Amino acid sequence: MPESLVTHGFLIFWEEALENLIRAILSEVTMPAPRKKISYQEFLHREYEFFRAPLAPEMDFYETIRSGNLRKVRSLLNEPFHEKKGLGVLSGEPLQNLKYHLTITIAMVARFCISGGLSTSESYNLSDYYIRLADEAQTPEEISDIHNEMCIHYTKQMLALQRSTITSKAVSTCIDYIYEHLHTRITLATLASVTNLSAPYLSRLFKKETGYSVSEYILNKKLETAKSMLSSSDYSIAEISASLAFPSQSYFTNVLKKDCGLTPKQFRSRNSRSIIRP
Repeated sequence: MPESLVTHGFLIFWEEALENLIRAILSEVTMPAPRKKISYQEFLHREYEFFRAPLAPEMDFYETIRSGNLRKVRSLLNEPFHEKKGLGVLSGEPLQNLKYHLTITIAMVARFCISGGLSTSESYNLSDYYIRLADEAQTPEEISDIHNEMCIHYTKQMLALQRSTITSKAVSTCIDYIYEHLHTRITLATLASVTNLSAPYLSRLFKKETGYSVSEYILNKKLETAKSMLSSSDYSIAEISASLAFPSQSYFTNVLKKDCGLTPKQFRSRNSRSIIRP
């Protein structure tokens, strides 16, 4: 199963990709009179200032797409892309400005999905397709529609990738239920009820198809989500523990330490340094 933690190495890759995109954009961007190209360093500095504040929610959004959480992605697309607040000025022409930002978003989604297991060729073919659509768009509303279609398309691809090793409808139903109910206490009995199977039979089937027991799989997914929240949000450790229905904060601390050798505080400190610039 694809990992949901954004690693330090991937973040470096993200920053390099962003710099490359900005450099490419600069080759085309000109400013109003006097019409001269702004310097790369000046532009890069300004854009890093812009990306710093909203980085956590942006990372969460990309992570949600990578996890294949279709329901959550759809809920996050309630604000039209062309009405999004705080977009930096990459062009003096509003429509072109939106196209530049959408291109960056597409490139980021493509790279996140590659890191989650989507083939490089498939991911880049999709990104090329949507960048071409963006280039041909004539209105801000078209840009928003392309953005939403792109996000849904990539999310469905990631969901299909996760299900590719699953052969039974019952186990697929269990996985869908687990993803949608990580905020609750999920038991084998609950999943047996959802699938109309006996608990012993479902337990054997789930282990055979995923390689994990039901309890191991649920814990892994909760820990993956907790790691993402620790590294890319400012929720307190207690809030994260409660939101994922861990029995207690001390239990959350113990299972995370067993998983990666770090307490929640240590994990956040180590990963926040690689995400948030001073």
